[in-house]
Amino acid sequence: MRWNLRLTAANKGIWKASELQRSLAEHGLVISAGKMSGLWSGQPVSLKLEDLDVICVVLGCEIGDLLIPEPQKVRSPGEENVTQTAVGAARPVPAVVPKRRDGRSLPPA
Repeated sequence: MRWNLRLTAANKGIWKASELQRSLAEHGLVISAGKMSGLWSGQPVSLKLEDLDVICVVLGCEIGDLLIPEPQKVRSPGEENVTQTAVGAARPVPAVVPKRRDGRSLPPA
């Protein structure tokens, strides 16, 4: 799922997190500045269904406006977890680091 709060709020004329925070508080949902920043700027880890109700009322939207399904990201059964690395991107650190015979570690690759 993709969290779409910022665009939904912008479509309703709310351009700042503090504006939305005040409107939510007027409807009984008091959110700390830190949590509001996370809701506004990122993908929430968890969110109460009651809070989603208040957000939808304040923004005059449906839940489908806030949560956009991304079925292409769901792995099929038996599908390998293959990740692609962009050219020039940092490589993952190997689990086992080879050591020289004299006990000293090798320089980074």
